[in-house]
Amino acid sequence: MKIGTMIKCNSSGQSNVTIDDIERKFRELSENGFDNCQFCSWLPSVWTDENAEKINGFVKKYGVEISAFWCGWEGPNTWNFYDGQYTLGLVAPEYRAMRVKNLCDGADFAKKLGVTDVVTHMGFIPENPNDSNFMPMCIAIRTVAKHLEANGQNLLFETGQETPVTMLRCFETVGCDNLFVNLDTANLILYGKANPVDSLDVYGKYVRGIHAKDGHYPTNGHDLGREVKIGEGRVDFKALFIRLHELGYDGCVTIEREVSSAAEENRDVLEARDYLRKIIDEVYGGRKCLK
Repeated sequence: MKIGTMIKCNSSGQSNVTIDDIERKFRELSENGFDNCQFCSWLPSVWTDENAEKINGFVKKYGVEISAFWCGWEGPNTWNFYDGQYTLGLVAPEYRAMRVKNLCDGADFAKKLGVTDVVTHMGFIPENPNDSNFMPMCIAIRTVAKHLEANGQNLLFETGQETPVTMLRCFETVGCDNLFVNLDTANLILYGKANPVDSLDVYGKYVRGIHAKDGHYPTNGHDLGREVKIGEGRVDFKALFIRLHELGYDGCVTIEREVSSAAEENRDVLEARDYLRKIIDEVYGGRKCLK
């Protein structure tokens, strides 16, 4: 079990990030004892051969492996229960073709980085399998999955905007062997969809990546719940890792903290690193979590 964190490059709502900023982030991760990260980018303009070559150099220079590429997509995105239904992921028909291309292009960029796991939000997958939008969305996902399959890559669904059984049904309908789950422990709570520990009873065998994050359930029908630093929310991390251990999960645990202050984010990530390491050591028998 390795504990890592996120390197976010031109994410939703983030100001422009330069290649020098990316190198600084790799250096800071190494200085803080991390040897792995998920690399997140939303802008196709970043996905160039030149940038791939430079990022590969940072990986070697600082000894920080990229465990997965978190691939964003173009177009509007509103993170609430109303507008989000029409703007997020591959659900919205008017953005679907563009975003299928975004995900395929992002996967090609990830391949240049030597990364096999590509993560994204699919959007609010219809819970009703008879919804007229369900099958076209599954066909679009299959197109992306087949492209990744040809690259020798896996497509990971970030959890949160759908119930666990809805995600499982989507996997079954798409019917590709390279579909997996990136379990965001807080998102299931923030969207009011499930308890992350219980969700493992539904799709535990598909979990291939984890975002360690914490939060509280929604308190109204319009807005997501509130994200908080790890240890202050509703996620029972000990119960989570006990269940993951039972399932045989021994992959990376990627800390994510979504705050506007870089100083607060860095502080909370380091505290979360130590908090999680103690739990993982206890549950997994004292395995080394950091280099």
